[in-house]
Amino acid sequence: MHRVHPEKKAIRALGVAESFRKGYSSRAILAGVVMRSDLVIDGIVYGYTTVKGMDATDNIAEMYYKLDRNDIRVIMLGGVVISMFNIIDVDELYRRLNVPVIGLTFEESEGLEEHIRRVFKDADECSRRLEAYNRLGARSKIILKTDGHLYVRYSGINIRDVKKIVNKFTLQGSVPEPIRVARLMAKAMLRFGSGPGGL
Repeated sequence: MHRVHPEKKAIRALGVAESFRKGYSSRAILAGVVMRSDLVIDGIVYGYTTVKGMDATDNIAEMYYKLDRNDIRVIMLGGVVISMFNIIDVDELYRRLNVPVIGLTFEESEGLEEHIRRVFKDADECSRRLEAYNRLGARSKIILKTDGHLYVRYSGINIRDVKKIVNKFTLQGSVPEPIRVARLMAKAMLRFGSGPGGL
């Protein structure tokens, strides 16, 4: 487990978020933004993941490798079940990159097992998804300094540092700035790519 030192003035986080249009394409856009905790952006990267696929973990790792930098202290994910049940393995991502990972969600949920069973009719495929989903484990709720709240799963870091980091990067509401900006980037790229000669 890493000690992230969230008390440092300008630690860097890589925030990753997605955007896709259901029924439009088999691919979703992933956007990554490297942001310092003083909210200066100093890196951008794009990638893709497959809608209803199982490649999100690999593709986020590839985005990190593309950045080719050693100053990123934590990875924030805007969701761990993305692109129609493309499940990110938070522990595997940490093992592979040796960088702490925080997966964020923003709404209460009773779980996704029934949704997965409804979408994936093939027994083997459904079983594989359920196994990947259950490996994620339970979420922890965090009340933010903004009075907002969110839910986290994490690997390579303790819950105390998770709280400090998400608070450090959250200006208002419940969405940390690296995720908010990455979402905007992904949506903008989706709109751009849907034009003539686009994605």
